[in-house]
Amino acid sequence: MNKKTRSIALSGLFSALCISSLFVSSVWPTGQLGTVAFSSLFVAAAVIELGVFHGTSVFAISSALGMLMLPNKSVLIIFIAFFGYYPILKIIIEKKLPVPVQWVLKVAVFDCSFSVIWFLLRRFLPSFADNYLRINIFVIYLCVNAVFVLFDYGYSKLLTLYKSRISTSGR
Repeated sequence: MNKKTRSIALSGLFSALCISSLFVSSVWPTGQLGTVAFSSLFVAAAVIELGVFHGTSVFAISSALGMLMLPNKSVLIIFIAFFGYYPILKIIIEKKLPVPVQWVLKVAVFDCSFSVIWFLLRRFLPSFADNYLRINIFVIYLCVNAVFVLFDYGYSKLLTLYKSRISTSGR
């Protein structure tokens, strides 16, 4: 198969799988955050198999189709705000930088994304934000950063499993 044809076909496949997973997340009342995180694995697979350009295109296509197709847009907001582009940054950061710098950058990216989401929640859902404003913001950031570190560790393990068992890029 021609390399260009393979790239386009795999990008379409990964986009379809990503949007399907996002659709399940938008209609399933529980486990939405986990399903959105699962959707990001298709973006990571595109980066591993085809490169950053095609991974970015899978993210963009999935985001655009999500705007049109998903009944619950809050899932898409979470995908666009963090989970969609994070695999691309993660793979680039981990390929080129020493480990301490990797962690500083990854936590900084997460904190920026979380700050934007927090601001949007306070702006557009004041009743939701009022319930959580009683908790010190430092405690909230400490807790979500701890969860992020666990997420990143697990995500790295899943990407390693993908590269060793499923990926065709090394064959």
